[in-house]
Amino acid sequence: MNNRQGPFLFAAGFMALAWGAVSFYVEQRLELMPAFVSALGGVIMVTGLIRSLRPDRGHFMVFPWRRAACLGLGFCLCAVFFVGVNVLVLKVPWRWDVTQFRQHTLTAGTTDLLKGLKKEVQLTALYVGIPPSYLEDLLKEYARVSEGRIKTEIVDPIEQIGYAAQFGDVIDSSKSRVIVRSGVERRDIDFSGAPLSEGQLTEAVVRVTRRERQICFLTGHSEYSLTDKGARGLTSLALSLKANNMQCREVMLGIEPEVPAECHVLVVAGPHEELTEKEEAQIDRYLKQGGDALFLTENVVVTTPDKPLTEEEFNKNPSLNRILNQWGLNVEPDLVVDLSSHAGDDAGCPATRNYGEHEAITAGLDYTFYIRPRSISILKERRPSIRLAPVVRTMSADKSWAETDRMLRVVFDPLLDTAGPVTLSYVLWEEKEAADLSDTRMIVFTDADFLTNSWIDQYSNSRMGLNVINWLAESDPGHLIEESQVRVERLDLTSRQRRVVAAVLFLMPLIIAIGGIFVWMKR
Repeated sequence: MNNRQGPFLFAAGFMALAWGAVSFYVEQRLELMPAFVSALGGVIMVTGLIRSLRPDRGHFMVFPWRRAACLGLGFCLCAVFFVGVNVLVLKVPWRWDVTQFRQHTLTAGTTDLLKGLKKEVQLTALYVGIPPSYLEDLLKEYARVSEGRIKTEIVDPIEQIGYAAQFGDVIDSSKSRVIVRSGVERRDIDFSGAPLSEGQLTEAVVRVTRRERQICFLTGHSEYSLTDKGARGLTSLALSLKANNMQCREVMLGIEPEVPAECHVLVVAGPHEELTEKEEAQIDRYLKQGGDALFLTENVVVTTPDKPLTEEEFNKNPSLNRILNQWGLNVEPDLVVDLSSHAGDDAGCPATRNYGEHEAITAGLDYTFYIRPRSISILKERRPSIRLAPVVRTMSADKSWAETDRMLRVVFDPLLDTAGPVTLSYVLWEEKEAADLSDTRMIVFTDADFLTNSWIDQYSNSRMGLNVINWLAESDPGHLIEESQVRVERLDLTSRQRRVVAAVLFLMPLIIAIGGIFVWMKR
């Protein structure tokens, strides 16, 4: 056998060795025949390589040193390239999700939550049989983004009945669920009827890692309602708060003797009728004892010159000044307009991103807009312990002002109107000297419509509402939890099938490389 037959021996040996190795990888067990074929293939490969390098005279061919150096350098560069690519894939967080519905990419709210986790969380999925690929991918992504603070596992409660029994009565072949735990807190998610969604999982993580807060909404004065699913309701806001472990309830101070002690934040959401003196006194006591509150006043009523306002219309939608004046703020009976930055075609709906320097409230905000807000000013006569700062102002200085003419004659009058930028919201806090009282926190907006179902999802309105209530509740940063439904539109492979695919993908470039070596050996 001369040295020209060496390349063919090398190729035949490689095929035998590859078949044996792939068989072992796919079947995950060592069998006699694949082991024998692999060993034989290795011997044939070495024989073929030796025959290619040994001429008939019986001693090894001597390569020119330059050719040998270039060949060695080429192999080294290829090895460095492949190792470097794999290191980058594992270490660098850059990812490109090419699926139609981006099912491998977590939403921004979930990503922020996972990166900011301070507690360890365990996700245990109980699934009978071979788990779907989307479930494995979703759990792996939570573990990856959280940088290890979230641990995940998928358990078959039938095969691992002893392990599953520790979670209680969960051994049911017809049920699929995820158990989310952190410390002593636990939440169970049943996804038997539909694929597990990111929103369900993220909400459960929030509930086991954050303290629960009670948000009380005043009712009884035609305020915007938590239960109204219509355009002017607050159900979307309530759902967002609930997803951040803040439970909402309505309180009627005409019946309650005081603001309930368990309320972490009192929200007065756009009353259309005046509060009684008794109710105002209850709210004042709540604030002076260290309570926190969000006040949202409604707009003044405007008309045209041919339809003058009645006294009832003129005084409609209370300003809440009898409460706010005691804290150094006054809501004016005007209408803020911005001719250069507004939502739609209505100059009375200013859109702005001119925010105060209060990171906890304004972080992550783009534009927010408000429906016919009023201006708000600071009173000179106020307690020196009260600190105030603007939260929201109109964008422009020369094109915005607080219009006092309620007949829709929108013309700036320097003697009567307040020039821009006009303040639409203030934040207030007062430190208490008494050790048993917490500081009072208060935020006032001169509009309530921007948080209703019609407008809360526009611009950054939802983020503003969540930030404000979250800061008042002294909770961890809130996160907008978006519902990302999983669409299972790809083939779920068994573990053996996945190994076959992996082997094919590995062999394809290797066969190309061996082909190159084969050609080189023949030459």
